[in-house]
Parts: sequence; C-alpha cells; structure tokens
Amino acid sequence: MNTKKIAIIGGGNLGAAIAEGLLKSGFATPQQITVTRRNLSRLQALKDQGVTVTDNNKAAIETSDVIIVALKPYNVMEVLEGLKNSFDPKKHIVISVVTGIFLKDLTSIIDHGMAIFRAMPNTAIAIQESVTCLCQSNATESQNQYVTELFNQLGISIIIDEKLMDAATVLGACGIAYALRFIRAATQGGIEIGFDAKTANLIAAQTVKGAAELLLKGNRHPEEEIDKVTTPKGCTIVGLNEMEHRGFSSSLIRGIGASYNKILS
Repeated sequence: MNTKKIAIIGGGNLGAAIAEGLLKSGFATPQQITVTRRNLSRLQALKDQGVTVTDNNKAAIETSDVIIVALKPYNVMEVLEGLKNSFDPKKHIVISVVTGIFLKDLTSIIDHGMAIFRAMPNTAIAIQESVTCLCQSNATESQNQYVTELFNQLGISIIIDEKLMDAATVLGACGIAYALRFIRAATQGGIEIGFDAKTANLIAAQTVKGAAELLLKGNRHPEEEIDKVTTPKGCTIVGLNEMEHRGFSSSLIRGIGASYNKILS
C-alpha cells in the first residue's frame, strides 16, 4: 500500500491527468496528493475530490515525499533553481515528466545524491492507458519499484536507458498520432464502402484496440495474428498486399524516422 505523499508541481493537462489516474486507481487518496498551479480555478475538480491545491510550490514539496515535476519545458529550470533548497535527499523522490529535460539538467540543480527519475508518458495517461518510459539517477531498487508501480497505475511502464528517451518520445508519444491517423484513414475507407461516419469510426477504433490487446495479452508477434486472418486467395491478403504495394509499412517506418531526426536536429 502506498503511504507516501505526492506533490505534482504543475497542474496543467498532464499533471492533472496524473492526479486523476492515481485517484481512480486507488494508488493514492485525495489526502495524499497536492497539486500546484498559479490559476487554482483550473484545479477545482481535483479540489472537489479532496485533493490539496495550492500555488505554493515550496510548501507542496516540503510536505510531500514524492515530487512529480510537470512544468513547461521553457520555465522548469528557472522554477527548480528557486526551489532547490526545498528538496531533501533523505526524504524525496523526484520524477520529471518534462519533455526534453535530461537527468543531467535536473541533477545540475537538485542533485544532493537524491533519487531522480525522468518519465515519458503519452496522452493516453488521461484514461490510465499510457506507456511510460522511465530512466533514473541515484535510485535504489525499492525506489525503482515504487516509481514503476506508480506509473503502472496509469497504464504500463518500462525502464529504459536515457539515450533511448528520444526514441521513446517518437514511438510512444508521437505514436498516438500515428495510430489515430490509421483509425481516421480506416474510418474514411469504411464510409466509402457503405458505413456512416460514426459507425465506421467505432468499428475501426475497437478493431485497433482488439488487435493491440491480442498482442499484449497473448505476448505474440503481429505476424502470428495476421496469419490467422489471411486465408489463401482471401480478401485480407489482397488488401494487405495492395497496401504494401502503395508503401504502407515503408511510409510508417519513414515517418517514425523523420520524427526522430526532427528531435535530434
């Protein structure tokens, strides 16, 4: 059972979604969570559930055990510089969910030998279906387990080397958009062959969800499941081959590569 108090510094869309997910999963009670933001009216829904909301980052940090930093990339270093004396290496675990901020950036301000994590979730965290990639500095095994369990409440979590964080951003975070574009295209195809837009979208979305669950729950390779529905001279293989002739797989691979190169540039 989680007994730690959690402060989320930055109650924007991501910070608020994390708080909601931790509450819905039962990982933390409202009394264990503090969320900070300048405009507190945006946190009214959390406040109504019993969560402490405040614009005082210093007090939130000093009264909590786990600090989730969910600030904007452009001001995170400045804000942390002003708060660095509030962190206690004997007490705190720090988790940054800020895109583009490296562990070395964080440790340059708030090191003190403290456990510091970097987390890369995606927007499905809002419905507790994110894949969150994690890396860390100075963490013990028990701290690793705690942070992994925390993000498992919001989907699944995977510990990776920090050098793969940019790749994780593309595959996991940008990947949401790639998957949605596939669903949108499938919906348009469904309309062309006779469905209304709402029904086509529902069929396409649920089909993608089912395909993903087959892989996740069965621990199978995609080709294993593809083989089950591609009968000789059947309509599935004809459609797949036409897509491949038009560059379906290669276009997706090239798109992932283009996104990755953009991050590196």
